[in-house]
Amino acid sequence: MPPEEDGDRVHCRLGELLAARGMSLTRLSTLVGISVVNLSVLKNDRARAIRFSTLSAICDALGCTVGDLLEVRPG
Repeated sequence: MPPEEDGDRVHCRLGELLAARGMSLTRLSTLVGISVVNLSVLKNDRARAIRFSTLSAICDALGCTVGDLLEVRPG
């Protein structure tokens, strides 16, 4: 599979984690200092990259691990 298609296999579970915690994107945005627009891009699997600092901040705010937030789907 060409590298540009590998990103399509990575799924962000942000929406599920927010729902499970009863938290909105707006609240998460306030907690982590990342815009609602950028969090929405991540939540809707449209992100092509993410900084480690962003991953850490989201995981800290949600009390989860990177493995809880991101999953790689079979190719």
